Amino acid sequence: MQVSEISPKQSTPDLLTDRALMQSLQDAIAQKLAPDVTKIDLQGIYPEGFLRHIGAIGAYGQGVDLNCGGTERGVLPALKAIEMVSETCLSSGFMVWCHNACAWYLQNSDNTFLRSQVLPKVARGEVLAATGLSNPMKHFAGIEKIKIVATPCEGGYILNGTLPWVSNLGENHLFGVSAQIAGTDDYLMAIAQGGMAGLELKQDVHFIALEGTRTFRCLFKNVFISNDWILAAPCDRYVEYIKPGFILMQVGMGLGLTQNCIDLMRRIDRTKQHVNQYLDDRPEELESELEALRLKSYGLAEAIGNGRQLVSKDVLRGVVESRATASELSLRASQSLMLHAGAIGYVHGSVYDRRLRESYFVAMVTPALKHLRKVLANL
Repeated sequence: MQVSEISPKQSTPDLLTDRALMQSLQDAIAQKLAPDVTKIDLQGIYPEGFLRHIGAIGAYGQGVDLNCGGTERGVLPALKAIEMVSETCLSSGFMVWCHNACAWYLQNSDNTFLRSQVLPKVARGEVLAATGLSNPMKHFAGIEKIKIVATPCEGGYILNGTLPWVSNLGENHLFGVSAQIAGTDDYLMAIAQGGMAGLELKQDVHFIALEGTRTFRCLFKNVFISNDWILAAPCDRYVEYIKPGFILMQVGMGLGLTQNCIDLMRRIDRTKQHVNQYLDDRPEELESELEALRLKSYGLAEAIGNGRQLVSKDVLRGVVESRATASELSLRASQSLMLHAGAIGYVHGSVYDRRLRESYFVAMVTPALKHLRKVLANL
């Protein structure tokens, strides 16, 4: 893989933290993302320049250790970055989550090669990355089976099988993959890369939203992955390390989308408040619930910190509850926005139409609302 040649000691600018990062990110959203939101939604344009730019200023390195190319500020600023981007464009906010999730996998691995040689590039957005762990997350929740088998061989494993719908992919993008180790009941997790010999990326479906996310089906046909690129094998304990951050960072998508729905409702109310006042889920009601969710999720992010540890059952329950609430609040806010907008909300390609379609993604992307409720029932 090309990334194996990375030198973590190469000269790179310092990543921004805290207020400086948030201001620079806000400027980047206004200048490099907002003008293209309609193209991203309706034409499936992939905002690669924006994604690389915000990586360079620090949007992906917050939960990464200092000696691995990050700022060691923890999950909280990463969650906030996803929230800010999602407020303008959920497609892009989702891809920021995808990249942060892959950085999170690398951060929590004991593989010194991945942490020292690969993670610095991912932390700075020099190499873009995806998650690929939707299928295994469902597997470990008892919802579906892992569809890839890893056969041990000299120096690594040979992978065969299918990984459905991996987003934020490209020819050289990295992504996480899980597979059952042949002849055992154990599983491994590894990092793969677009363009590997035997790996085919197929884009054979179209979605009602999130079309600009470069989502592919990944077909593994005798793909060799060396031991250098194994995150964990077996991976049972490792999954427990990554699960809280993986789930909690997704809350940022719901926070950002809901905030924008509230802001749009308030704007509509400048001329239609006299009739909109009779609707349910008014802006002030949603805003109160949103702030409660924001405070709860921020507190949980501080508890998770930089990972590499098991969290308490109470923290995990809080994370799952917050993620479920983010789904429910997104659905309510976007549907109320449509009713507040009235007929103009029914115009194809309007911001109201887009936010409604995006809200269903918040509730359906792994872990989906039904998945979360299953987990809560078992906790």
